[in-house]
Amino acid sequence: MPGERGTSVVEVQANLKRLGYYNGPIDGIYTWQTYWAVRDFQNKFGLPIDGLAGAQTLNMLHSALRANFGTTSTQIQGGTPSPTPMTSPPPTHIVPTNTVAQTAPAPSSTAALTPPSAGTNVTIPSSGVNGISANDIQMMSQVVYGEARGQPFIGQVAVAAVMMNRLHSSLFPHSIPAILYQPGAFTAVSNGQASLGTDPEATAAVLDAIHGYDPTHGALYYWNPATATSPWVWSQPIMLRIGNHVFAK
Repeated sequence: MPGERGTSVVEVQANLKRLGYYNGPIDGIYTWQTYWAVRDFQNKFGLPIDGLAGAQTLNMLHSALRANFGTTSTQIQGGTPSPTPMTSPPPTHIVPTNTVAQTAPAPSSTAALTPPSAGTNVTIPSSGVNGISANDIQMMSQVVYGEARGQPFIGQVAVAAVMMNRLHSSLFPHSIPAILYQPGAFTAVSNGQASLGTDPEATAAVLDAIHGYDPTHGALYYWNPATATSPWVWSQPIMLRIGNHVFAK
């Protein structure tokens, strides 16, 4: 988990890098960059998404390496990952062909998304993530906290996913601040709830959405059916409900 150090972390980082999920340093420190790479791998292979390199995740890593490179692990020689020949029986989760994209099982339900452990301090990289600046991530986190605190974690990810879906839609402004502060777009901005700050869970939800997790399947709108009164918003076809919100395209 984040903060751990050692040769086992080196192996996880090297294996993830060889499979294309990690582009950070192989330094044996379980950084947040390592954590999000593990979550991306777990999502791709249909595992519970918790960011922790437990037995099930390690077995799947070994299976993917064996299927792609004929090995079950990667070792570091002179700072460069190199394959380690398989000397033990193949792991339980066999990936049947030789391409990760073709062999990954269908992703599990997004209900498998789990927040960081209680008490964990989720940090935002100073350089931002995937082209989203640290300042924009902080703003998104505060809006998610204002809109969905107390909701299940997947519901917080869903609200952040709507922000990302709007960023990629021609129907909305093309920057995070413009999307968040578009008049009437987010209740938490209008009523000042977004100024209350945030917490690690809301920040983790935003980072998950930036990494591509979208429980809404492309929704551009959401509202609380218990409080929404706008005829226009109710004219939108509802796609699904997550927590207290319904989502629509």
